[in-house]
Amino acid sequence: MNVGMLFLWLLVGYVVVTWVGIGHTVFNIKVLHMQSMKESEGLGEGYEKTKPWHPLYNIIIFPIFGWLYVSGLDQVSLGAALVAGVIWAAASMLIDLFGWVLIPHPLQLTFKQFYVEYQPWITIIYVAIFLGPVIGYFLAR
Repeated sequence: MNVGMLFLWLLVGYVVVTWVGIGHTVFNIKVLHMQSMKESEGLGEGYEKTKPWHPLYNIIIFPIFGWLYVSGLDQVSLGAALVAGVIWAAASMLIDLFGWVLIPHPLQLTFKQFYVEYQPWITIIYVAIFLGPVIGYFLAR
């Protein structure tokens, strides 16, 4: 296991997925003229309409970075990919907890908003993140 590359590819994938989501929200507001968080409750209609798409971003993007990680291993194995997937999912849960719930910022969510109202999307996202290295393993074989 290459821990440095494991976390590098996770963080790059996480940032890419986040920016895709932000871009989708901006597109909805600017191009499709949906309401922003200033014009409606919560994070706004523009964001709310992106939620069903979030798992799709993750299931497309994380296998790319999973493949990059697995391809760089000296010995590629399904076991290594499964361990990487567990670490990626757990690390993403911690990043989300601190980055979206605990640290105050304009887009901060409450526990209820993130872990209850964001269902089933957040659960599917964590499964997609876990599967990123596993799918990457099968692509690398």
